[in-house]
Amino acid sequence: MKESKVYFSDFRTKPFGDSLIMKLKKMIKSAEIDQINFEKKFTAIKMHFGELGNISYLRPNYARAVVDIVKEHGGKPFLTDCNTLYPGSRKNALEHLECAWENGFTPLTVGCPIIIGDGLKGNDDISVPVENGEFVKEAKIGRAIMDADVFISLTHFKGHELTGFGGAIKNIGMGCGSRAGKSDQHSNGKPSIDEALCRGCYKCKKECANNALVFNADTKKMAVNQKNCVGCGRCLGSCNFDAISFLNDAAVTILNRRMAEYTKAVLGDRPHFHISVIVDVSPNCDCHGENDAAILPNIGMFASFDPLALDQACADACLKAAPLPGSQLYDNMNGNNFIDQHDHFKNSAPESEWETCMEHAEKIGVGCRKYELIKI
Repeated sequence: MKESKVYFSDFRTKPFGDSLIMKLKKMIKSAEIDQINFEKKFTAIKMHFGELGNISYLRPNYARAVVDIVKEHGGKPFLTDCNTLYPGSRKNALEHLECAWENGFTPLTVGCPIIIGDGLKGNDDISVPVENGEFVKEAKIGRAIMDADVFISLTHFKGHELTGFGGAIKNIGMGCGSRAGKSDQHSNGKPSIDEALCRGCYKCKKECANNALVFNADTKKMAVNQKNCVGCGRCLGSCNFDAISFLNDAAVTILNRRMAEYTKAVLGDRPHFHISVIVDVSPNCDCHGENDAAILPNIGMFASFDPLALDQACADACLKAAPLPGSQLYDNMNGNNFIDQHDHFKNSAPESEWETCMEHAEKIGVGCRKYELIKI
C-alpha cells in the first residue's frame, strides 16, 4: 500500500515572526487542503470542547484557524461534537453549548456556528452502514455531522485511560457517535434503571420500539424487560434524570475495533481532512472534569488526508519523546515493581491498549499506517 503523506510543524516561533496560528495555517495549506472543493459546501469541523474544569483541551484559536481556511475556499463551516454518554456538563445540547461557551468557543471567537451533532437530547442520529464492518453493521452517527458535505477533524492528541491515546480515530469514531452510538461502542450489555432517579415520566418508553420498557404501577417506576431489550440505547437520550445507564463492560480490544468501524462510517466517500495537535498531553481524556500534568512535552502540529497515518505519526512522535518529571508517566516508570512496556501510553495507563485499533482500521480500509513525514 502506498505511503500517506503527513505534514508536520513544530511549536518554535521567533520574535516578530510567524505565530503558531500562522504556522498552523501554513501547514494546512501545504498539505494541499485546497484539493477539496469547499465552494458553498457545509463543512463539519469535529473537535472536543472540553469538560468543565478541564483546561487541556485545544484553545479556540486553533479552531478559528481552520474555520478561516474553509471560509477562504468558499465553504460554510461549523464546529461540532456529539453529546456524551456519561452524566456531565455535555450530556445534552443545552448544557453542551453552555460548556463550550464557558470554555471559550462562541461564534464570535471561532468565526462560525457551533452545532451539537446529535441534537438536543443526543438521539438525533442516523444509522450508517459500515462497509466491511465485523463488529458494527450500522453506526449511529449524529445527524448534523452526516448531513455535512465535507468533514474535518481537529484533534487534541493526548493520553487515554482505555484506548492508550485519544487521536483522530477516537475523535471521529467515538466523538461522532450519538449517545446510543457511544453506548453501542462501549457496552456489551443492556441498560438498567436506577429507581431512585426514575420519575416515571414515560419519556423513555415512547422511544422504545421493542416493548422492552415496562411501567410498574405499584412503584410508579420504569423497568427493563431484558428479554425484549436489544440494547439499542435509544432510551438513554430520552431520560432527563440520568436514571438509565449501561455497563461500560466491552473489552478494550473490542472497543478499539468498534471505534475504527464507526470512523469508517463517518468518513464514508465524502471529502475529509484531519489535523492533530500534540500539546498539553494529559494522561486522560478531555472528558474528565480535571486534567493531570502533561506526561510528554509539546511536540507540534500534524495534518493529513489519512486519519490512520496521522494517528500513527503522532503516536511515533510521542513514543520518541522523553517523559516529563512530575507526571503520571514519570511516576509510574520510577515506581516500585514497574514493568516497562516500552510504550509511553501503556506505561502511563497499564490497562490501556491501542494497537488493535490501528490494525483494525487498516484492515477495513480507514487508511494506511505507513506514512511520509513532511516537515513544514
